[in-house]
Amino acid sequence: MSINPVEFNKKWKGPVIRTGIITVIIPMLMCFLPNLYLYLAYGVFPDFQTAMKAWGMIATIYGAFYVVEPISYYPILGLTGTYISFLSGNISNLRVPCSAVAQQAVGAESGTPEGEIASTLGLCGSVITNLFFVSLAAVVGATLLNLLPVTLQNAFRLYTIPAIFGAMLGQFGSKIPVLIIFALVIPFIMLYIGPIVGLSFLAVPWFVIVVSIFGTIGVARVFYTKGIIKGH
Repeated sequence: MSINPVEFNKKWKGPVIRTGIITVIIPMLMCFLPNLYLYLAYGVFPDFQTAMKAWGMIATIYGAFYVVEPISYYPILGLTGTYISFLSGNISNLRVPCSAVAQQAVGAESGTPEGEIASTLGLCGSVITNLFFVSLAAVVGATLLNLLPVTLQNAFRLYTIPAIFGAMLGQFGSKIPVLIIFALVIPFIMLYIGPIVGLSFLAVPWFVIVVSIFGTIGVARVFYTKGIIKGH
């Protein structure tokens, strides 16, 4: 049964935007509470120049994600899922896979109202489950990990994230396999070929991320307009 887009926008997206703005802005403001406490209790507060210098250092490392992540994750997460994910964190390694699996489980297409609802339900379940296990891991996780052999400890630390991203690549790449080639070749050229030919700036991590994501999107767009690939 299809959902009427007009009714969906009115009954779903309107309330989601209003609630999402509130639930994102309030935690953002609460992040400044420790600073406010230090100022009121001890009179400690950085001057503007120091604060901007610290922000600049962080923006240099993570600034690209301000643009890349919302754009690249939105098609899968949807509107509601974007609010939930950027509030709860663990987006690439947890929220995106959970959203994709939830939509796949019910046969919903990403970007549709049905996909939006399925994504939201999957993400809500992931947040509750994640909260429970993170709390549990905070209490006993380190102790249990230390009981394992060193080889297994190193395996968990080194290969968990690559395994998640590899699974995501296989899951989404299987829909349009030709794009996997460009998704892998573009960063490979930038990381390894660039420095060899004297273009070391190509290997800067944030630049690799931006070019790889938007480069692959650009290739997909060209292929789609030429009819080489179909919409999924």
